[in-house]
Parts: sequence; C-alpha cells; structure tokens
Amino acid sequence: MHESCGVFGIYAPGEDVSRVTFFGIHALQHRGQESAGIATSDGSEIRVHTGMGLVAHIFDEDILCRLRGFVAIGHNRYSTTGSSRIVNAQPICAVSSVGDMALAHNGNIVNAEFLRRELEEEGHQLVASSDSEVVARVIAASPGKSWVEKIAYAMRRLKGAYSLTILTPDSLIGVRDPMGVRPLCLGKFNSGWVLASESCALDHIGAAFVREIAPGEVVVIDSKGVHSFPVACDERKAVCIFEYIYFARPDSVINGRLIWPARLEMGKQLAREHPVEADLVIGVPDSATAAGIGYSQESGIPYIEGLLKNRYVGRTFIQPDQRLRDIGVQLKFNPMPGMLKGKRVVVVDDSIVRGTTTPRVVNLLRRAGAKEVHMRICAPPLRYPCFFGVDMATRWELIAAQKTIPEITEFIGADSLGYLSIEGLLKSVGSPSDGFCLACFTGDYPIPVQLEMDKLALEAT
Repeated sequence: MHESCGVFGIYAPGEDVSRVTFFGIHALQHRGQESAGIATSDGSEIRVHTGMGLVAHIFDEDILCRLRGFVAIGHNRYSTTGSSRIVNAQPICAVSSVGDMALAHNGNIVNAEFLRRELEEEGHQLVASSDSEVVARVIAASPGKSWVEKIAYAMRRLKGAYSLTILTPDSLIGVRDPMGVRPLCLGKFNSGWVLASESCALDHIGAAFVREIAPGEVVVIDSKGVHSFPVACDERKAVCIFEYIYFARPDSVINGRLIWPARLEMGKQLAREHPVEADLVIGVPDSATAAGIGYSQESGIPYIEGLLKNRYVGRTFIQPDQRLRDIGVQLKFNPMPGMLKGKRVVVVDDSIVRGTTTPRVVNLLRRAGAKEVHMRICAPPLRYPCFFGVDMATRWELIAAQKTIPEITEFIGADSLGYLSIEGLLKSVGSPSDGFCLACFTGDYPIPVQLEMDKLALEAT
C-alpha cells in the first residue's frame, strides 16, 4: 500500500517562507518519498523548484535563497495516478484569467481521465500524466471572477479525494474535498498562517494548531487574514480510516483525535478479539508500535522491541517497485535473537496487503529463534482497491481478496492470524462508521466509482 502525498503552505510576510516550507515538508516526508517541491511568491513572480527523491536531497541553501517571497507551498509525492517522473513532481503551475497559480495536491481524482480528455478537446496542452495537473488545469479553466469562484465551480466537477494548497502571487488557499477523505489543518505561525496535511508539521516549525479544514471548505489567506468559504457540504463524509491505522504520524491530530492513543486502543481491541498464549509481544515499527503496546497492556504479555528498524531505509510501503519492496524488507528490520529464542511471540502489524512483506517478517523471527509466531493485524482484511489516493494494488493482488484467513495464515507461515474487526476498529477511533471511508474492507465506496469507470470504458469504445 502507498500513500499519495503531503502538502504544506505558509503565508507569513517577513519570514523566511522557503526555509519554513522545507522543514514543513520534511516533517511530512513519511507521506511520500518519490519527489518534492516548493513554490514561492513575492507578490509578483512565482518561483518553483522540484526534484526527485527526498526533501533533504533536493534542496540546499542556494536553492532556498533563490525561492524568495512571503507566501509558499510545498509538496511530497508518492505516485498514485501518473508515473514517477520529474514532470509529475509538484507544485504544478497554471495560468488563468485571474492570474497565475501553483498547486500541490494530496488525493486522487476518480474522473481525471474524463476531465483530461475534455481539456484536450478544448485545446489545452497537458504535459504530465498525473491527475494533479488535471486539477490545476480544471481550476484555471473554470469560469469565475475570483479564485474562490473558480475553485467552487471546479469542486462541482472533481470527483474523488483532494486536499490542496494553492499559491497565487499574493495569497495562500487551502481546499478540502466535500467528503474530507484526506486531512488538512490550519495553524498560526508568528504573525502568519500555515496549512499542512498533518498537525505534526506545525509542531516541527513551532506553529500553533488552530483547527482542521472542514470537508468542502475553501480557506483563503491574504493580507487581510483568514477567510473561510464553505463551498460544498452536502456530500457523505468519508475520512480515510488508514490515516489512523498507518499513514499519519502518531503525534498528529486527525478528525479531532490524536493518532497514538487510537492505535494503542486498536492493540487492546486486538487482544480482546484474538487472545493467545504467548511469552512476548512485539510491534512492527514504527506504525504498529503503539498497537503492540496496547496488545501487551490488555493481554498482560510483556512487550519488547523484538524488531529493530534501520532508520536510514525508506518505508517499503512507499517504494514504487516490487523488487525494491522485497529487498527493502530485508534491509529494514533486524530481529533480536537473544530476546526471541525459544519464545512464543505475538507480532502486531498495521496491515497485510499483497502478502509479500509479512512472510519475510515471520521468517526473520523464526530464524532468530522464535518458537511460535502469532500475527495480529490492526486492520480488517483488505479486499477492495482504493480509488481515492492510496495505491494499494489491484483486487487480484490483494491477498485477502483471493485467500481465506486460514489460507493466508499458511501462506505467511504464521502459527495463527487475527484481524481486527471493523466494529473493533471503529470503537478504537471513537467515531461512527458514517464518518469514514471503509471501502477497502467493504467495497462500499463513498461515491459511485464504477460509474466513472464505465464512463471511461464507454468512451474508449
């Protein structure tokens, strides 16, 4: 499974906005590791620098010094729609009837191909293969005498998930789709304002968390302050449940809930639903660490760090190539033989997607001397693909869509396997099901995805 992106924005006259943005997207590096970029404006000219790789490898002092201005946006990318190429790196620039803009996008637009063809028929030249360029061009081409009017019109046409930071020559704009699939929050930074995918980015730059951007809300920040426009609010709310399970950092607040205690409760629920006699509990670092501690607290089985993580290896979840994923598992974790030998071990992990990583983890533990390995998963079985910004494989690649739980247990080489129930997951996050997107578990998508797929198939014929 792969997350899509992290977005950041700052409006702060008198501040070094390019450097602040650098640290902001560095704090969001976990959301995407393929490319990154920063755009700034000094009121007249928009400057952009993008590159492939990690934030710290792309930017240096000379580049940041050239990115002058009082407003900036930044982006980290993992490719969902569109390949991993520099042309797809963001922010993306566009020209409109009300001025120039740069845009950073987190999410995925279901009807992007339909909109792309429509734009091309109208004479627009699109150079990238990403849906983010489609979003930028749709906004730029929309009717309206102001950015808010253009964005409001575009929001009625865009189907899917999008959290946006938009830079104009003299303002910063934040947009969240009507379903609220992807997170976006507002913070106060000295005399200025900040937008970010997660509140952890605010903490890193010393900004104060103010609130989350509401689903369907457009926020404009300029010399007169913060202006809120509730543009679309009649859609079903569908926050991605995997923000709680895996994507967000444990020190972030999403939907009013700190992630760490939610993950702790997932582990406790797992212990209630799937108890087992064992000697030790370990969590697969880092996303399942809190859940592992929760399982230990509820079961009374001691928790240890049985797997050590190499901090200099990127998330295997976010590597774009299957071969690199396979190699990455071997590089990423190292077991503690002296602690595991002869022990019955409960291993808590966040999810099983294709079933490529988990057998290697189980094998590592057995080679380290574990007598028994009992896998416990913080998510229900993943049986359906995501169309809203998570590249979690096609349905035929999802192991839970092809095998029963006993068959998966045998495939991964574990002594037992237990998945958290949907009811237990919702209890852990403390919210009703109608506020989340659970489609990857249930197949019940918050918008009629199949209609968009059928429309494209019809056009292709």
